[in-house]
Amino acid sequence: MWTARETVSRRERKVKHGMKALVTGGAGFIGSHLVDHLLADGHEVLALDNLSTGTAANLAQVAGHERFTLVDASILDEPAVDKAMAGCDTVFHLAAAVGVHNIVDRPLESLRTNLGGTETVLEVARRHEARVLVASTSEVYGKNTKDRLAEDDDRILGSPLKSRWSYAAAKGLDELLAYCYWQQHGLRTTIIRPFNIVGPRQTGRYGMVIPNFVDQALAGAPITIYGDGSQRRCFCAVDDIIPALVTLVADERAHGEVFNLGGTEEVSIRELAERVRRLTGSASEIIHVPYEKAYGPGFEDMQRRMPDTRKAHDLIGFTPKVSLDELITAVAAHKHAGA
Repeated sequence: MWTARETVSRRERKVKHGMKALVTGGAGFIGSHLVDHLLADGHEVLALDNLSTGTAANLAQVAGHERFTLVDASILDEPAVDKAMAGCDTVFHLAAAVGVHNIVDRPLESLRTNLGGTETVLEVARRHEARVLVASTSEVYGKNTKDRLAEDDDRILGSPLKSRWSYAAAKGLDELLAYCYWQQHGLRTTIIRPFNIVGPRQTGRYGMVIPNFVDQALAGAPITIYGDGSQRRCFCAVDDIIPALVTLVADERAHGEVFNLGGTEEVSIRELAERVRRLTGSASEIIHVPYEKAYGPGFEDMQRRMPDTRKAHDLIGFTPKVSLDELITAVAAHKHAGA
């Protein structure tokens, strides 16, 4: 690992074949799986992460790998980003302030990270002429409950004075920044909107529902549903989404475009809790906690979020393969192994 003030000779090595990629947020859940995938494919990888929500433990399996470097720095630190990106032809920009609790409790810091960090990454990528994949979020659709949301569907957000919507607002502007850099500067940008990506290494610390439910079920604690449980979601395995990121960023037809990536099996949160309890063999009771108790007065949630992924399917053949039951079982097995 090196910091913004240190120099590492390995950074100067050249790779004869494959890309040299920078993964911001590379110590996070999705980022660490992407690092694994890129290294397995023979690429050279730098993961830039300030370890605020990510952890070096997510990258323990690649520590010491000859084609991997972990950069301990923030995406708001332009000199550090510039140094890390030198020589890179591809950038996967995954770093962000994430999690409902984090966004609600620290809205200013979250806005600075999600807006300022993305602008920094895009501007540095422009100077280095690197192609960039920008990770947005399905939350940009807000309260639009349409069946199978398509990329050009309307965004329906609540009041800008409610911090709950600051993440969706910031990510929408991130998308606009990426599009403008492509349109005005010719920067090869591709935008993805993930819908509830789940898998091993994901923590429930920031409000991710399946890891939280599995943790509670395995501990025999009450499985806690916020709200009445009628909210409907779909979930997608991280192993299904990672190859799509690599394929999309390299496809010239994807530049200047946005793509939904997510699963196809819709389930209510109540049904999800019951399924987690069944698959883990847990005797946990299922309880409901009002939103205002969990997040404070005036909290609003999306009632439904289901993606239309035909655009990604038509371009690159994106088709999720892991079922929801398989996904829950894999998360539970990983947590058992780490216990």
